[in-house]
Amino acid sequence: MNSSPITTAQRIKAIVGGSIGNLVEWYDWYAYAAFAIYFSHSFFPDSDLNAQLMNTAGIFAVGFLMRPIGGWIFGSIADKIGRKKAMTLSVLLMSFGSLLIALTPTYKTIGILAPALLLLARLLQGLSVGGEYGVSATYLSEMASENRRGFYSSFQYVTLIGGQLIALGIQLILQKLLLTEIQLEEWGWRIPFVIGALLSVIALYLRANLHETEAFENKKEVSEKKKGTVTELLKHPKALLTVIGLTLGGTLAFYTYTTYMQKFLVNTVHLTKEQSTLISFISLFIFACLQPVFGALSDRIGRRPLLLGFGILGTLFTVPLLTALSTTTSMWTAFLLIMAALIIVSGYTSINAVVKAELFPSEIRALGVGLPYALTVAIFGGTAEYIALWFKKAGTEDYFYWYITGCILFSLIVYAGMKDTKETSTLDRD
Repeated sequence: MNSSPITTAQRIKAIVGGSIGNLVEWYDWYAYAAFAIYFSHSFFPDSDLNAQLMNTAGIFAVGFLMRPIGGWIFGSIADKIGRKKAMTLSVLLMSFGSLLIALTPTYKTIGILAPALLLLARLLQGLSVGGEYGVSATYLSEMASENRRGFYSSFQYVTLIGGQLIALGIQLILQKLLLTEIQLEEWGWRIPFVIGALLSVIALYLRANLHETEAFENKKEVSEKKKGTVTELLKHPKALLTVIGLTLGGTLAFYTYTTYMQKFLVNTVHLTKEQSTLISFISLFIFACLQPVFGALSDRIGRRPLLLGFGILGTLFTVPLLTALSTTTSMWTAFLLIMAALIIVSGYTSINAVVKAELFPSEIRALGVGLPYALTVAIFGGTAEYIALWFKKAGTEDYFYWYITGCILFSLIVYAGMKDTKETSTLDRD
């Protein structure tokens, strides 16, 4: 039996509530990347900055390995007992991970236990954020009205980027107004993780009061054996492979121009930490504002043209953009080059959530969106920073630019061969 229709007020509350919860989750996740340049020496004994950053990036990458497990666990929970409950559980887990990082003593104090606890915290956060993506993408797509799905679901990346912006904003405040460089390196880096744990309490309250989606409520009578199981998911091999293919190039480009870019500007372009933070903040703010514009555009012209635009431009311009960026000496030239790259990447980021949600039936949607996506991100997005630093250490940094290009080209082939999900959406059957 169908549940009573969701009102406009409930829809808006759901989009806002789901998005803010998503923002807090991603803030916690990105605080690690933003503050790694300050806390890497606290957890590892090596005095070489590049080696410390590689160790910290390694743990960042290992955190990604938990994301497929999180995508599986929380995707199954969302498909079996509800999107709302799964999102509430994931934010609780993220809060605990942040608190653990904030309270872990340094390597000088407890030795090898310090990096071990840091690793444990990242594993928990990886589990949480792995579940977060698939469930929130499903929730936002299902809550959106039919003709505004691209627009509404784009807010997932608005809040994903917003989490990164808050992390950078707090970093700028600490750098410019409150603490010295020495204070930041000694203890100030702990502050954002404490803030993250506190913000999670707000997100928990918001998510506890969300409305469940009609798509989930309407499938309550479906057999439990068909809900959120890998067996049922494997009956949709084409959709599974499509998620992997369309994610591969996009996630690598996204993590290169967002989380890794701050370190690239310090390590390769030789800007100061403060300059790199400011460039990252401004470019990401504009990037976040672009997502609903591109999402709304996809509601008018379809999803496929945007994906093809990203694939073609990304394949042609990744090497020239990164090469120019690596040799520039101007802070504002660096900003313009990064901005050009982020505009290209918006063709993927703004609509990837809704495209994936439109591929699967509601009884396995959260699992179908979350698991293959998390696997792809773990392999290609999570390792982007580590691979980039490895190429740099080997003296062949430009190889990384070609690696990104190859991955985007692979995704372009997938975009060229797929149908426009706006026209074939499974959400229309809910």
